[in-house]
Amino acid sequence: MNDKVFSLSMAVRDYECDLQGVVNNAVYQNYLEHARHEFLKAHGIHFADLARQGINLVVVRAELDYRGSLVSGDCFRVSTALRRDSRLKFVFSQEIRHDNSGRIAVAALITGVAVNARGRPFLLPEIDNLLK
Repeated sequence: MNDKVFSLSMAVRDYECDLQGVVNNAVYQNYLEHARHEFLKAHGIHFADLARQGINLVVVRAELDYRGSLVSGDCFRVSTALRRDSRLKFVFSQEIRHDNSGRIAVAALITGVAVNARGRPFLLPEIDNLLK
């Protein structure tokens, strides 16, 4: 993670846990997505506004390394940083860390692209500005 890291605190809710008493693996993707949306909102980029313009930000690749489990009531922090992957693609580097121990529960690389109303990928100027 670099010095332009956005951080969001969250807590595990009971219904996010599976029969083993740990957060279900799919729920971590919800945590990561929420943090990405909050990261973008903090930088003035709103999904609803883009959708009204026929622009969608889409995930084209998700790489998640599960390194530990969270359980009900755990407080954790999702860190998010953005970097360029190619001319059109960008990558969110994200970590989910347990607040008390600081241990990493999940490390993720989420690759995205902006798609215009015709379904063509393009570099959204607002994202481009964040990448400079």
